[in-house]
Amino acid sequence: MSHTMYNKMWKEAQEALSSLLERESEKSQLHQKDHGFIFQVIATFFIKYVQIFRGLEAAYDQIVHPQKRLVIRQVLDGVMGRILELKNEMVELEYSEFHYFDDILQDLKLAPEQLEIPIPKYFLKEKLQVLREREEILAQILTNAGLKGIELKKPIKILPLEEAVKIIQIAERARQGRLRAIFMKQIFLEAKKERLSRLHSDKIADQNAAAIRIQKVWRGFHDWKKTKIEREEEMIFLGMSPPLQLAEFNSSLVHAQQVNTLRYDVQERHEEEFQEALVSIKNNLRELEGPDIKESLQEQIRHWFIECRNITGKFPDYPDEEEGGSAVIFAQKTPQEVIAEIIAKEEEAEKNKKSKKKQKKEKGEEKTKEKKDKRKKEKKKKKEKEEEEGWKMAPSLFLPVMEEGNNIYKGVWKNRDETWNFPQEYDPQLIREEKRKEVQEEIRLQVDELMRQELKSLKLAVDREKLKQQIVQKSGRKKGGKKGGKKKHKKERDLTPGRTIDSLFKELVEEGLLIKPEKVKLSDYIGEYSYLGSTLRQVDIEPMPSLTDVRQLIALYGILPLGSQSVHEKAPWVKSLLLAGPSGVGKKMLVHALCTETGANLFNLSASNIAGKYPGRSGLQMMLHMVFKVARQLQPSVVWIGDTEKTFYKKVPKVEKEMEPKRLKNNLPKILKLLKKEDRVLVVGTTQRPFDADLGPFCKVYQKIILIPRPDYASRFVLWREIIEQNRGIITNALNISCLAKVTDGFTQGHIIQVVKNVLSDHRIRQQKHKPLTAVEFIAPLASLDPVFKEEEEHFKAWYAKTPLGKRRARALEEWEKGEKGKEKGKKKGKGGAEKREKKGKKK
Repeated sequence: MSHTMYNKMWKEAQEALSSLLERESEKSQLHQKDHGFIFQVIATFFIKYVQIFRGLEAAYDQIVHPQKRLVIRQVLDGVMGRILELKNEMVELEYSEFHYFDDILQDLKLAPEQLEIPIPKYFLKEKLQVLREREEILAQILTNAGLKGIELKKPIKILPLEEAVKIIQIAERARQGRLRAIFMKQIFLEAKKERLSRLHSDKIADQNAAAIRIQKVWRGFHDWKKTKIEREEEMIFLGMSPPLQLAEFNSSLVHAQQVNTLRYDVQERHEEEFQEALVSIKNNLRELEGPDIKESLQEQIRHWFIECRNITGKFPDYPDEEEGGSAVIFAQKTPQEVIAEIIAKEEEAEKNKKSKKKQKKEKGEEKTKEKKDKRKKEKKKKKEKEEEEGWKMAPSLFLPVMEEGNNIYKGVWKNRDETWNFPQEYDPQLIREEKRKEVQEEIRLQVDELMRQELKSLKLAVDREKLKQQIVQKSGRKKGGKKGGKKKHKKERDLTPGRTIDSLFKELVEEGLLIKPEKVKLSDYIGEYSYLGSTLRQVDIEPMPSLTDVRQLIALYGILPLGSQSVHEKAPWVKSLLLAGPSGVGKKMLVHALCTETGANLFNLSASNIAGKYPGRSGLQMMLHMVFKVARQLQPSVVWIGDTEKTFYKKVPKVEKEMEPKRLKNNLPKILKLLKKEDRVLVVGTTQRPFDADLGPFCKVYQKIILIPRPDYASRFVLWREIIEQNRGIITNALNISCLAKVTDGFTQGHIIQVVKNVLSDHRIRQQKHKPLTAVEFIAPLASLDPVFKEEEEHFKAWYAKTPLGKRRARALEEWEKGEKGKEKGKKKGKGGAEKREKKGKKK
């Protein structure tokens, strides 16, 4: 697409944002008690912000104008943060991590795919060079230590000689049996041919009959081929099958990708030119306009000195650098206005001296009045709280950021004529306006130092005695100010003061605590949207979340905060995340996707991985200190604790006692408390048996708990299709995917991947042209696997109901039910009273 198209996308996103900001300011003033109405308002804002986010992300990725990109980046980060704030509002309102927007999507005429949270490409693009260097260092350390590829090697099982001989004998006998069977089959076919030739030897071949038979077969085959082509064309016309040019090869998509890469090159070139222009234009302004600015400032300040001296009889005090210096004096004011303010302040000071005597007498009476007033105010506040019970939109830290960016767009870019700037290079005029302010500020600081010295010399010459008194007063104030300083907080003790980050990084890699994440994208976690969520909740049935909901939560709680520093510092803080679900639902894959999408380091603190490493209490402290020190220095970082229920075992099994799985139980909460807001470090735990853990400390460590279910029918249908195609399978009409999705109820993504890999061997892939795949081929391998039964799923639901958020939701549901019953009773009473009045009226 062209520059104008992406500029149009940016314009549409900004217009939608400005209208949404106006609506949000109106809705924030409303006080509502209706739970349904409140959720509809927040959910509508959330969906609309997601749409704006998608447009801004696409525009920021492809626009090549460096100054426009600065404005878009500011608004983009603000929109990301606002989405996280609204998500937090919905969680606090519904006491659930999962929400369903079926009715809202229908009203807005949006597809569920448009709810997908996009992952900004600048997360990786801006630090691509750093990631490549880190990968090279990691690979070099692994090769030097001889650890590369150890995990990929399968353990070799040593067989005794007798067992090996038996296996060879069995294989040889099977081979001989197959050869004998082929030989006997050939003999049987030859004998059959001889018998048939004897039977038909007397019959004379009719050439006309043979020709008719051949014609019949050929015409049937020709018509079958024709109907097959017509059926395929009809399916393409109805939109149920992709066009042939898209299915095989689409040159336009390849061309679009090439254009995108070219735009990235232009972006880099324009950015370099822009950075060079910032320096050169600033230097030119300093040389050309600097002396004039300096002279005009000095004249203004000297004029202010003289005027103050003539009117008040003394020279004024010069503001300190902390207060703003001369910028405070002439902030949007003329010297005459400044002098008038000084005279007014002196008059007020004289009045205050006279009124101090009266205040001393009235202090006793005022104290008694204040006590009475406080009591009255407290009573009023209680009444106001009772009256104003209801929901109110929480204050946002990102709304000012978005409003500032929106104002810059309206003031600078909305109506700007860019017909001259076809290549979309930087605008020098805007740089001059910005850098002129910086130059003025730098020169103002220099002038302030000079004029302070000049003012001191004037005061020494004219007002020596007054100057001595002022110096005494200022010294007393400074001494007094130092006493009331803030207490210093204790810093965390550094256990590795003399070591560099590179040496710690190398040691953690060699010990296997810092591992290389697999390159998996979040979009590879395939799933479908749940279309029955809101309807089930209306019937008081809590639905299991869909895989799309899980993918969205990983993006909101993990990827967006880890990817952007500004979003992480202001958004609701998520320190730790727990992924709970049966085996094979993709928990580890999501952890690796978190690292891949954000370029984060992956630390493995699983109980099985740290067993025997850094023994003792001091060794454990040293290990955790090293891990979190490197994680903070090389952020973003993900600390993964696999099978985390072992760390919080109720009772450690005898088999695992030597492994000491509960080593981290006491130290993990302490370390999480030491993490600061600016540290982009996320602790992620994965578990397939959360009910084995002690729930109290388990839930204290993990702030957010995401329950990952087995895939539903829609997700299984998509999974079968995608996984078969990924493994070079060809989907034809002979393969009934709907049947496979129905039969595999209870099986997870891991089971489906395992079955597809077993069936689609190299030999079977080569046979597909002559022998297409069928659903029956996948059934036999499935029979050997154990599915996730409903009882296990109910066990997970019961455990989740005992978590803090699950308990809060249960209480809230009870309160909502009571409130609805109370309303129904009130309505019935009202109806009964009306009926009685009607009867009395009739009797009269």
